[in-house]
Amino acid sequence: MLTLKDCFGLCDLTEEEIPAIAEHEHLPEVIAAELGAYLVTGPDGPPRIRRIILDDIAAAKARGDQRHAIKLKLVLRQFYDTYPDCVAPGDRNFPT
Repeated sequence: MLTLKDCFGLCDLTEEEIPAIAEHEHLPEVIAAELGAYLVTGPDGPPRIRRIILDDIAAAKARGDQRHAIKLKLVLRQFYDTYPDCVAPGDRNFPT
């Protein structure tokens, strides 16, 4: 039997990036791991994941959850380290 951690290990995303996808898509984490694994293999996948994380940051800010927004900004920074081609001008500045 596979554990959730095993499923996370089968995709090219971190344990922090998968919950961001799950949050955005309203999916269980195991399904978000599968979706993420699919997305990172396509040419438009990493930019879509970038947009997901940015949307999550905006949603956290909109509801006043600054702690979660900061956590997601760190997830985005880590994502950029893995997928530097996804960085758009101004993204690394992480405006508040």
